[in-house]
Amino acid sequence: MFTTRPTLQGTFGMASTTHWLASQSAMAVLEDGGNAYDAAVAAGFVLHVVEPHLNGPAGEVPIILAPADGPVRVLCGQGPAPAGASVAHYTSLGLDLVPGTGPLAAAVPGAFDAWMLLLRDHGSKSLAEVLRYAIGYAEHGHPAVERIGETVETVRALFETEWISSAEIYLPDGRPVAPGGLLRNRPLAATWRRLTAEAEAAATGREAQIEAARRIWREGFIGEALAGFAARPAMDTSGERHAGTLTGDDLAAFSATYEAPVTHDWNGWTVAKAGGWSQGPAFLQQLALLPPELPAYGSPEYVHLLIEGCKLAMADREAWYGDAAEVPLDTLLSDGYNAARRALIGERASYELRPGSPDGRTPRLSKHAAAAAAGVDGFGARGVAGSGAGEPTVAQGVPGTAGPGAVPADVAPETDRNGATRGDTCHIDVVDRWGNLVSATPSGGWLQSNPVVPALGFPLGTRLQMAWLEEGLPNSLTPGRRPRTTLTPSLALRDGVPVMAFGTPGGDQQDQWQVHFFLAVALRGAVRGGLDLQGAVDAPNWHNDSFPGSFFPRGMRPGSVTVESRIGQGTIDGLRRRGHRVTVGDAWSEGRLCAVARDPESGVLSAAANPRGMQGYAVGR
Repeated sequence: MFTTRPTLQGTFGMASTTHWLASQSAMAVLEDGGNAYDAAVAAGFVLHVVEPHLNGPAGEVPIILAPADGPVRVLCGQGPAPAGASVAHYTSLGLDLVPGTGPLAAAVPGAFDAWMLLLRDHGSKSLAEVLRYAIGYAEHGHPAVERIGETVETVRALFETEWISSAEIYLPDGRPVAPGGLLRNRPLAATWRRLTAEAEAAATGREAQIEAARRIWREGFIGEALAGFAARPAMDTSGERHAGTLTGDDLAAFSATYEAPVTHDWNGWTVAKAGGWSQGPAFLQQLALLPPELPAYGSPEYVHLLIEGCKLAMADREAWYGDAAEVPLDTLLSDGYNAARRALIGERASYELRPGSPDGRTPRLSKHAAAAAAGVDGFGARGVAGSGAGEPTVAQGVPGTAGPGAVPADVAPETDRNGATRGDTCHIDVVDRWGNLVSATPSGGWLQSNPVVPALGFPLGTRLQMAWLEEGLPNSLTPGRRPRTTLTPSLALRDGVPVMAFGTPGGDQQDQWQVHFFLAVALRGAVRGGLDLQGAVDAPNWHNDSFPGSFFPRGMRPGSVTVESRIGQGTIDGLRRRGHRVTVGDAWSEGRLCAVARDPESGVLSAAANPRGMQGYAVGR
């Protein structure tokens, strides 16, 4: 069967990321004798430079790793809410949602420390060796992809009038860099050069220098600059200027942590995800909701079943997931619970938000989520009416137009003029010749999230927008607790042996597209004796918005489904007959998947990457 690219195969190493320069940087590390973890760290820092509209050093990253000689582990690079980030503080400012941009939305940055722990504990390269690729691209420039300039143009007025430090980097010569034009970030290059020099001066030995870098980030010149800038009021999506709650004490107290993954077994596969502080278990719930016999792959019945199961899993995400309360995952993933939930799936599309009652508990939704689900006056399809910011879908085309790429008139662009964004992100998968696998989804701290810290060359993140300003919920804004994140890398095992790492950007769509990809891999025939990774990446995809979104202004679109036009008119008509409100997007508009794999018997490695957006790439030999 034709695929846009081959599924790569080899025995030395494979890397797949959302940008070709990050993939090639990872491969360069492997060629230089590094392992998968060295390569992933180098790629992660390159993505900060070449995809600054999608992630940054002060963002976050959950990582799932499968060492050849150890158990599968999750490395949590999601920082918590600062000590001063209480519901009472935010509501005293007249807010009912955490802003989608600005210092008030900043959690404690988690990505840098997670990358450092991965390098220290599992890598073999020095700090300088993994940072040199990012430093080079930041110092000398890289050809900008189209979306960087498009994003900057959207927030140009904000940069020119409010976020002047951002304009200095992203509006060189007073305008966004043109596609293919060289974009430089010399302040960022200088930050990493200084960090490396200070770490090398402070300690001898690879691990000691990495520890020194962690201290410099938390308490040295980087921590001081981050805390100082967070205290400066900046314009946000509320239309007002607010200072943040992040302090030097918050930075000094944080450390990334390891934890056991949450897993679920399905048809000989085991899928490992991060815990209930992420949306990761929603992937597993969708598997648990599947009946023993599936409809024909790709049929209207098959797509309907997956859409309706996703709605139920995401309703449970809304009611039960978060870091501010215990998440009853054992029950949520149990056979009995999911059999009862599966019985709710009928022949017609549901427009309701229907969380379950694990162990007889009564589900509780935030007032905002309940209002959005009920269509209460004052809450539009995209969230708060008149907010000036919408949570966009990934459907491409012109809002309000007709034709195969039609997009509803109420769908906003991916980034609003005030910086509010659906928050697309990045992904990295690497496998090496020793059998190590790693999957990471870095995000946050994108250029439209906060003003650039002038001394550092990057902004703070906005992950607190995912927490509710209402007490007593699993995802209530709570000092010292993580906001529930959409970031959700994946790792799959066969008969208990790690065989595949995969993931995608896409906010609330991540654990929809990944489920569809995983099932395509599991249900499709082999290619050259291995998994058909590229065929599964290329397969027509879709998503639904029938649950409250995670990004400001947190709306929902009951019954909505956005499909790629390639899914076929028969499937589109079949979904509409079942009551789904179908939006037909462009042929290649759904999903941003990356994947690598290893055959444990032969040792053959494989990789694939998303052709959509003409940016992601897999490399290897």
